[in-house]
Amino acid sequence: MPGPLPTIALAPAPTPVEELQRLRESLGGGPRLLVKRDDTIGFAFGGNKVRKMRLVAADALAKGADTLITAGGVQSNHARVTAAAAAKLGLRCILIANGRAPERATANALLDQMLGAEIRYVVDRTERAAAMENAAAELRRAGRTPYVIPIGASTPLGAAAFVDAIDELAAQIDPPGVIVHSTSSGGTQAGLVAGCLLAGWQTRVIGISADESAEALSRDVRNILEGMPALLGVDSARLANAAIEVDDRFVGTGYGVPTAESTQALERCARTEALFLDPTYTAKAMAGLIARYTAGEFSSAADVLFWHTGGQVALFA
Repeated sequence: MPGPLPTIALAPAPTPVEELQRLRESLGGGPRLLVKRDDTIGFAFGGNKVRKMRLVAADALAKGADTLITAGGVQSNHARVTAAAAAKLGLRCILIANGRAPERATANALLDQMLGAEIRYVVDRTERAAAMENAAAELRRAGRTPYVIPIGASTPLGAAAFVDAIDELAAQIDPPGVIVHSTSSGGTQAGLVAGCLLAGWQTRVIGISADESAEALSRDVRNILEGMPALLGVDSARLANAAIEVDDRFVGTGYGVPTAESTQALERCARTEALFLDPTYTAKAMAGLIARYTAGEFSSAADVLFWHTGGQVALFA
């Protein structure tokens, strides 16, 4: 079995776990509500992407990379963290952003500029993968060594960060009955599912989709899981029959477009717990948690834990 995967210590661990007592009371009571505060990670405004970047950036350095290349929306949290890691490590960064260049950069787009990333725009998200490969080919011709990071760092390596995160959580609390989180490119969910299985937990992991259909996203999570056993040095049978739960009922009219439920969830968390969510990911995930909680779905469960994956920079877009 391989030893621990190489990491870059971008920020100290662990992130705190807090009880959401006032939120619970506002929902009429029920099982204990907890939150895992990855929004408090102290590097580059935090979030789940920092966990992934600890492993991905270490791999890039081991392979002699001098440039990190990735893609996302104009307000991508993953792009922001990639640009920050490149700046911290003295690497060049190229970001492929789908959408128009903003007339006035705000939020993550502003931070990307401040961090010195080169930003190249494409019309829509279907063009991002080819644009990343074109940028990498261009750099190789110039004698440079690029390292391409898929959307969200949602690879088996990126997902492995959340196997470690479950180990971190195990030192803080007993296994929760349910973990609810925002899911989009599938890496965080794959890591949480794998981490729970490898820890011997019976915890349900419910991903609330920010964009993709439940069918497509479940397939993405499964594909990432299939690449993890060799990386982690475990028998593939241990992850082969993993239960994957994706709920796509809270996407609304599209990615990054708030819904009435997500806006209410965002305001409720701010006013009961001074907990700031973001309109693209975590507010929709909290809307999903609240709907299931108030419907009594978790009434017989042990603790219900909301994994706050960050993204609150988007409040300033």
